[in-house]
Order: sequence, then structure tokens, then C-alpha cells
Amino acid sequence: MQPGNRLSGGRAVVAARQDDTAPDTREIRRLATAAGFEVVGAVTQRRREDRTYNLGRGKAETLAERVEETDADAVVFDGELTPGQHGDLRGLLPVGTRVIDRYRLVLEIFAAGAGDERAKKQVQLATLEYEFPRLRQETEVQSMSSRTEKGSAVFDVDDRIDQLRADLASLSADAAERRAERREQGFDLVAVAGYTNAGKSTLLHRLADDLSLSELEATHADEAVAANTEDRLFETLETTTRRATVDDRRLLVTDTVGLIDDLPHDLVESFSATLGEIADSDAVLAVVDAASEAGQFRRRTETTLDVLAGEADRVVPVLNKADCVADETLAARAETVRRLAPDAAHPVAISALHGDGVDALRAALSAALPTETAEFRLPNTGETQGLLSWLHDRGTAAVEYEGDSVVVTFSARPSVVREARRRAESVAA
Repeated sequence: MQPGNRLSGGRAVVAARQDDTAPDTREIRRLATAAGFEVVGAVTQRRREDRTYNLGRGKAETLAERVEETDADAVVFDGELTPGQHGDLRGLLPVGTRVIDRYRLVLEIFAAGAGDERAKKQVQLATLEYEFPRLRQETEVQSMSSRTEKGSAVFDVDDRIDQLRADLASLSADAAERRAERREQGFDLVAVAGYTNAGKSTLLHRLADDLSLSELEATHADEAVAANTEDRLFETLETTTRRATVDDRRLLVTDTVGLIDDLPHDLVESFSATLGEIADSDAVLAVVDAASEAGQFRRRTETTLDVLAGEADRVVPVLNKADCVADETLAARAETVRRLAPDAAHPVAISALHGDGVDALRAALSAALPTETAEFRLPNTGETQGLLSWLHDRGTAAVEYEGDSVVVTFSARPSVVREARRRAESVAA
């Protein structure tokens, strides 16, 4: 397979190994199917990792036999293979058999959902960075590493990686500039983060000013299908932004790319646009599925908070699908979140679909947003009325008229309050 090329599907045997438990291949089968493969067999093993094949030698030979028996053209491995294991396993399998580990498979699913230019380039970069050490390993095995000439596959991939990094840096700078412009216009930026199928898109529609009930129900129906079949993991990598209003403050709420189980952290980091949306946000809604099984709930909550660590200063945990959970279970889920994120806001239980708890979430979000308050005494003039209109558009303004004066108490994000002070000084002068 040439570096950066898309997988084309085909017949696949899945392979899985666990140190202490018998592997469960249901999820890797679903992932393989989502990437376009027909799963025709499975080989599993419970043992410590083998440095050569990941599987033990005997089980790796069994895998090779299974590939030949089923006429499969690919092995999908539930885990991450080192470059050496990837090469050694390929050498043991029938000639031409592709070896695709979980990391590469997820990249393929990401690629299928990449819609805009930035998402496509991020997938291309993550794929090339994954494949580069494997290509280098293959070159070394062929004893060509010391005689590699300029223009070889290794150098070509290295050059493409450098170009993609430069392209993404430019696109990220453009996106950061747009976010800065939105702040100047008085918008607070809020990101919605969490696992795919946790209800992030439904929550985005629930918070949006232009909420349509039919649109909300359609969004939830899509998520329900994804949750039931688990084969529509990433419909798109494009972030979706909607306008919302909380306590008279104008927000731009962005639904970021969903997480997935066992997604390596460095792969998450490769999607810099997603992390950029989170890092530049004034607050983040960390959505978790309160109705998930206890162990899964804890693991996914830990992963979500780990991704947000260092990227988000103000996190509001959101326990979605609370209507599907008994009160005592919901209390236990909330306590788990409080232990995992003692510095975050108190978790808020909601049903994004039915609207339960959304008012409490709006209050928690308002409290989490950076806020400053200033008071102005201004002459009662047309210029002051123009300023009042500007203030009402960008924050909360309480106005009292005292004779020829207007007393204004204004609360908004700090940068907006600074600009308000400057304008008020000009009007007062």
C-alpha cells in the first residue's frame, strides 16, 4: 500500500490479543465493517505481547493459515502494531496480504468523514505520520537505508509531511483569526466535547437560538442509529457552529469531533483544529453518556477529561441521557465525575432530547464564562443611546435614568468590558 492511500475494503480476518482476558472482537469487527471490509474470520489469543508478531509465533502462523483458508486479502489487528511487528507479520502472511492495525483503521474512518479542506489535510498528515516509520522499517529491511537517494519514497513522504504541516499551520492561523474577530464582535466561544454518540449534536441543537423541534428530533434519530449500530462513528470531521444566547450573552457553540475508545492520544493531538477550537474556547461542555455501563462511563469520562487537560480552563461536565438512568445511578455517575475532575464545575444532569435540566446547564455555563462588570455614568444623549444598543448586543446591561444622567451596570467577557470602558469614556468626554 502506498503511503497515504485510502484502504479499499475487501475480505478481512480480524486478530486480537489481550494480556489477561479473552479478547472480545465485536468492536473491531464493527470498525472493520465501517471501513468497508467483509469480516470472514477471527483469530484471538490471551497472552503477553510478543515483540516479533504481537501474537505468539504459533498463533501468528494460525492467522496466516486462516487468511489463506478464507481467501482474505487483509488482516485487521485490534491494537497498535509497532513498525517492526507490522513488517514481521506481513512477512509471515501470504504475499500481498495487507496488515491494518486499529490505529490505521480509525484513520480510514476519519478519512471517510473528512469534508472540508482542513479536515482532509489533518487526516492525510496523521496517516503519513503513522505510515512513515513503517515505510522506513521496510526500506531498512531491504538494506536500502544507507543508499536512499533524494526522491525516494522515504524522502517523498517526509516532504509531504512538511508541506501538510505548513498548510495546516496557515489554515489554523486563519481559523484563530476568525475566532478573534468573533470575540471582537462580542461573542463568547463555547466548545462541546466528548465521545461520539454521547448526544453532542443533539445538545448543540437544543442550545441553539434557531432551534427547530423537527430538526432536533432528526439529529437525535441519527445519533440513535449510530449508538445502536456503532458503524456510523464519524459522519464528518467538520466542526459545526451555531449561535446561542445565555443570560443575554451571545455565544458561538461548536460541536467538535467525537472521541472513540482506544484512540491514541497522539492521534487526537494530530487533529489540531479540534484542539484549537477547544483551547480557544471560553468554556467547554464535556458531554458524557450517563446511561452507559459503569466501567465504560468511567473510562470514557477519564479519556474526555484527559483530552481536555491543558486545553480548557473552564469545563462544565454534562451528564446526558439522565432520563434513562435511575436516580441512585445518576448520583453515582455525578460523584465519579467530581472525583475525576475536582476543579471542574459541578456536573449537570440533562436530557438533551427532551430538554430536562437544560435551564440548569445554561445557568452553569453562564457562571463558567469569564465575566467582568463595570458601571458607567453617562449623559442622556443620542450618543449614549447608541452605546446602550452596542452594550445590549454584547452582554448584560442594567440601565437606570437619573435626571440628565444614565447609570449603566454592564457585565460581559473581560475584553468586551474593556472596549465598553473605552467607548463610555469617549461618550462621557
